[in-house]
Formats: sequence, C-alpha cells, structure tokens
Amino acid sequence: MRITGLCGGIGAGKSTVASLFADHDAWIIDVDQIGRQVIEPGGRAFDGVVELFGENILTTDEAGVAVIDRTKLAPIVFGHPAQLERLEAVSHPAINAELDDQLVAAAAAGHAWVVLDMAVLVESNLGQDLPSGYGYDTVVVVEASTPIRIERLEGTRGMDPVDAAERIASQTDDETRRDVADIVVTNNGDLAELTAAVAAIVPMLSR
Repeated sequence: MRITGLCGGIGAGKSTVASLFADHDAWIIDVDQIGRQVIEPGGRAFDGVVELFGENILTTDEAGVAVIDRTKLAPIVFGHPAQLERLEAVSHPAINAELDDQLVAAAAAGHAWVVLDMAVLVESNLGQDLPSGYGYDTVVVVEASTPIRIERLEGTRGMDPVDAAERIASQTDDETRRDVADIVVTNNGDLAELTAAVAAIVPMLSR
C-alpha cells in the first residue's frame, strides 16, 4: 500500500488537492479531523487534555454532555509554545493511534493508495513510526504565493486580509516545507491548471 503525506499552508489548496487525489482513487484520511475527534468525549485524548488544562476548558453541549470548548483551549496553547507542547504530548500519540487503526483498516479493505491530508506534517511525527509499520513514503507539498492565498482566504472564509496575512506568517514557511517534499505542487492558477498538475503526478504516487 502506497501512502502519501500531503501538506500545505492555509489557503494554498491542500484540501482541493486531496479531493483531486480522491478522484484518482486515493483513499483520503483527514488527519486534521482525527485531531478534532480525539479530544471529543470518549476520544483517546479527551481525559488527558482535561487533566492537563482543567475543567475550565469544558462546556456543556445541547445534550448536556461535557465537551472541550476549543475556543477556551485555543488561547491557552496557541502563541504559547510550552503549552502547545504539553497539548501535543497528549494529543499526538492519540492521533497516531487512531491513524494507525485507520491505515490497518485501509489495507484490509484493499486500498492500494492512501493519502494523509495533514496540516502539521512538517512540524510533527504524525503518520510516522506507527506500531503497524505503516507510514507515508512520499510527501507532496501544495504551495501558492502569499497574495493569492490571502485573496482565497478573503473569498472562501471571509477573513480580513490582515488576519489572513498574520495566519500565513505564523505557520511554517514554504522553504521548510520544500525541504521535506518529494513533490511540490504550485497552485497559483485556476482549478483546471491544478487538476492537470495533479493528474501528472498521480502515477508517481499511486504505483
């Protein structure tokens, strides 16, 4: 089973590339979604995160269930490297455990090519050194120029241009991502151009 790690900064078009890979029969695993799932009630990291940061990060949902309020957790960890490191020490092993289960299931289901859609590939060991022995063997990085990313974030997410620029600047830079990339997809054009670029690299990834 071939496994591709897919990453890219906000507004670069990573999720669009993932959907195009799916059109070429890739099985997509949304690692960012797994990250949200593991801190939900019953998730692998829920108890650990609450133990670390206290019950003040909890709120009650419509069903009366205590859940982690991400708007309370975010200001505690983001912009505070030591606190973020504490969170990741609990959440990342939980994410990898869930990811490993999904990769084993994907192999059992006969999927020949799996893509791990993940925002923090460069910044973490997610998707590597898993108990099953699975892990991504190729890295695809999606990038676009900063002005185009800002324009997209304005149009698709309604973000203020200054806020969008700050979000981009706070993330890992393109040069660092390129250092780990096997393939770089530049997404400065329209969807037709991106579709063609993705189609051109699929044979290198799926066989």
